[in-house]
Amino acid sequence: SSGGGESAAGGDIVTEELYGDFELKVDFKLTPGANSGIKYYVDTDINKGEGSSIGLEYQILDDDLHPDLIQANPEKPINEIGQWNNAYIRSKNNHVEHWLNGVKVLEYERGSDDFLKLVSESKYAKWPNFGLLEKGSILLQDHGDRVIFKNIKIKSL
Repeated sequence: SSGGGESAAGGDIVTEELYGDFELKVDFKLTPGANSGIKYYVDTDINKGEGSSIGLEYQILDDDLHPDLIQANPEKPINEIGQWNNAYIRSKNNHVEHWLNGVKVLEYERGSDDFLKLVSESKYAKWPNFGLLEKGSILLQDHGDRVIFKNIKIKSL
């Protein structure tokens, strides 16, 4: 980029391919206070230039300061800062599961009454059809904190 300060961060990483039913596996490592996430069913055109793209999110963070749309299992088996963790997301026929280090931490049905109620009460209520795209991009989010990803595997189901 020309002029201005150089950002040390790498920016969001977004798939060019759109995914419907999919599974994703990725290893990640956090630094203290880091807040990142894996977003899916993302429409990258929806809010160009307004920060990060809007989509459903697998939260990756090291503390309780960032409430999730759907609360993950508080006993989630997160490894300590500086160690590798494995994230797994599976979405099939609108049934979504988030796994962490081999343990299922949450699941939900896209488009269900419960899901629509959660969205309507969240900051995402203003986005029409939030999280209901048939297909969307998958995005590794850059919040300016250092999060390291490796072994990224995405497969359509």
